[in-house]
Amino acid sequence: MRKIHWNNLAKLDYYENIDYLLNKWSEKDAQEFIDVVFESEIILSKGNVDFRETDIADLRCYVVCKQITLFYRIVDKCNIEFLRFWNNSKDKRKLKL
Repeated sequence: MRKIHWNNLAKLDYYENIDYLLNKWSEKDAQEFIDVVFESEIILSKGNVDFRETDIADLRCYVVCKQITLFYRIVDKCNIEFLRFWNNSKDKRKLKL
């Protein structure tokens, strides 16, 4: 089983997205976002699946919902680091990992 680590930017992005959903959408939408992220943690921790590769070595991404993409890296066979929950409407050239 792999361990999931969250860096500070991932934590900040995650909570900002929840706040946005609670303020602009609904509690149900926020809970759905939370549930999908939790499910992705379970899938990745089991080690059976890794999501889409990017142009950067060991960097992968997962579309949490059509608006948000999770970027993460495979540290080693036992560890994964969540890097960012990126809003897909933003310019990816400004994405800092």
